[in-house]
This record gives sequence, structure tokens and C-alpha cells, in this order.
Amino acid sequence: MAPVRPQVREPTERRTLVVGRGISLQGTVQDAERLVVEGTVEASMIQAAELVVSPGGVFKGEVEVEDAEVAGTIDGTLTARGNLILRASGKLLGTARCRRLQVEDGGQISGRMEMLTDPAPVSPLRTSAPVPAAAPTASIEQD
Repeated sequence: MAPVRPQVREPTERRTLVVGRGISLQGTVQDAERLVVEGTVEASMIQAAELVVSPGGVFKGEVEVEDAEVAGTIDGTLTARGNLILRASGKLLGTARCRRLQVEDGGQISGRMEMLTDPAPVSPLRTSAPVPAAAPTASIEQD
């Protein structure tokens, strides 16, 4: 008998929440794998696999995702454990953490930027303290 493999959803099959233009959402979002913000979202903590903030979209609060693409505005704290793409029309205000960062010409970052790193492998003979998960930080201000 072949081993049972967990079903992996294609990106087009992910549970997606779209907050359309002119719509405002405040509160908690649960069980959304993909969040698309075309309007305004204010939330204390959202966890999802993917965040897309479209041009004109605004996200205020804290969000933790695998990958994020920002063409609108994020005001708060964004943690992308994978890729963070800041489009030319995108603005990040506050704190952003990511493993890989891509900023198009015109993208704006104002606040604190932290690059996440993979933890160093620990050998059984190693006795020193583990390496922290965040690399050095930088403050970036752009007028």
C-alpha cells in the first residue's frame, strides 16, 4: 500500500479572502490561506500563507505570512517567512521582517527592516548559544 500524502492545494485553490475596493474590514480573519487587500483591513494579528496588497489597498496592523506582495500600503508589522516583494507603488510603514526582499524602483520603506535568516545547524558537540533568528536590522527613511 502506497503511503498517504497530504493534499497540497494549488495557489488558485487556496481559501482566499478578497477585501474589495471601497470595503473596510476590522477585526480577526481566520482560516484564510490567501488575503487580497484592495480596500482597507485593520487587524491585530493575521496569519496566512500569502498576502497581496493591491494598489490603493491599505493594511493596518500585524500580519505573518509565507509570502507577501505589496503594491498598496502596509502600516504596522509584516513578517514574511519567505519572499517580500515591494512593488513601485508600494509603501511599508513600521516594521517588516522577511527572508528575501525585492523592491522595485519607487517602492518606499519607512521604519525598521529585519532580514530573517535560517538558524545555523547545531552539531551535537556545540556548546555555545544558538544563533538568533533575525539578522542585523536597519532603519530606512525615505522622503
